[in-house]
Amino acid sequence: MPLLLLPAALLLAIMLFQRLKPMAPGLNFSGREHPATGLRLLTDCTCLEQSGAPGSGQQIFDAFFAAIRAARRLILIDVFLYSSFTGTAGCQCQLRPLAEELTDCLLAQKQRHPQLTIVVITDPINTVYGSLVSPHFERLTAAGITVVTTDLNRLRDSNPFYSTLWHLCCRPWGTGPGRLAANPFAPGRISLRSYLRLLNFKANHRKVLIADHGDTMLGLVSSANPHGASSSHTNVGLAFTGPAALDLLASELAVLAFSGGPALPPALAVPTQNHGEATVQIVTERAIKKTALAAINATSAGDRIDLLIFYLTDRRLIRALKAAQRRGVDLRILLDPTKDAFGRARHGLPNRQVGDELHRAGIPVRWADTHGEQCHAKMLSISHQNGDNLLLLGSANFTRRNLDNYNLETDVAVRGKGNSEVFADAASFFDTLWHNREGRQCSLDRAAFADPSLLRKLLYRFLEATGLSTF
Repeated sequence: MPLLLLPAALLLAIMLFQRLKPMAPGLNFSGREHPATGLRLLTDCTCLEQSGAPGSGQQIFDAFFAAIRAARRLILIDVFLYSSFTGTAGCQCQLRPLAEELTDCLLAQKQRHPQLTIVVITDPINTVYGSLVSPHFERLTAAGITVVTTDLNRLRDSNPFYSTLWHLCCRPWGTGPGRLAANPFAPGRISLRSYLRLLNFKANHRKVLIADHGDTMLGLVSSANPHGASSSHTNVGLAFTGPAALDLLASELAVLAFSGGPALPPALAVPTQNHGEATVQIVTERAIKKTALAAINATSAGDRIDLLIFYLTDRRLIRALKAAQRRGVDLRILLDPTKDAFGRARHGLPNRQVGDELHRAGIPVRWADTHGEQCHAKMLSISHQNGDNLLLLGSANFTRRNLDNYNLETDVAVRGKGNSEVFADAASFFDTLWHNREGRQCSLDRAAFADPSLLRKLLYRFLEATGLSTF
């Protein structure tokens, strides 16, 4: 009998190690609160116009491209999806070829300034885990631009029941081209080995740009991907200059270090500032959750919490929001209805179940009115009666996978008084979506996608707890 227990003991040991193994240095990063200048809230928003046609206003990648064209020494980009894939039919919006635009912009700047160091960090999803060649990455590499694929094996396992077997049976064989499995993201075939690697559900989910900007450094953190099928999504971002951009660079150097990336030239020496419009703090991975929880728990009666989020499932955050409501905090939660995914219909998990739970707790909930695109933004805005404000935004969904040191994520926390323009812009953006202002149809009442099903609620809780889902 003891011999029969050895395989089970081996599986359990692998599961525990891969789930709890030490993180690479520099992850779960919590930077200092630096005075910042040049703060600018960036928004991409798709809503129905009065005519009934979808209208889209986009700022994030226009700011990306402007920062690239201004750089002379260093550009570092870390993005999750970097692809021309436009999905299947279904989106009513005009899609923008963001991947092509980004590639062309980087190549043009490299040609103008050959001494410019450009590094692109990305996720292996863009080559479907080694099965395909990315034409964008080939063009960049041919021009002397460094492309670094994140080593996801250094991350902890968020899907332990599957990943434990994968480490034993599949990982030793690597990945590569093949035709045994259907490509889940686009037409064509991929190798079975690549498909099996995908099911680990690991990701470098960051969306970051860092570049020199005159005599300082510029940072840009957002929820947007240079990805054709994602180009009509509603997203948010923040651009800023000053010392916090060096913290952002340090957080990216950690990814380069464990992924075999190059050494970078020294960054500009950004002088320490004693004042600014507000303070900016870089937070990654679980530090994002710690920041969000602390901010929500610090609210009291008469304060306001506005949350615009693509996925909301983390149990500690949900309990914190419900506790804030009981303290008399004014809350508004605007969720994606999880019905659209690049032309494919979705089942509503997990947001509709969470929305029902929040509604039962007395928290106002509305749904983004999507028509093929997604409300992909992740923005927490808190305003206190004494005038203090916090704005937290970036790549991280409020889920276990995004906030518990599994995915790579980057957010930026902005703190300051309510008279700062960035907080007014965030409040105006949220109000426009919530109240359907300017004659635009952006959101719907909770009843539009109410789902009180106990079975689906139990399913969402099971999938969240086990990691057997993509959210």
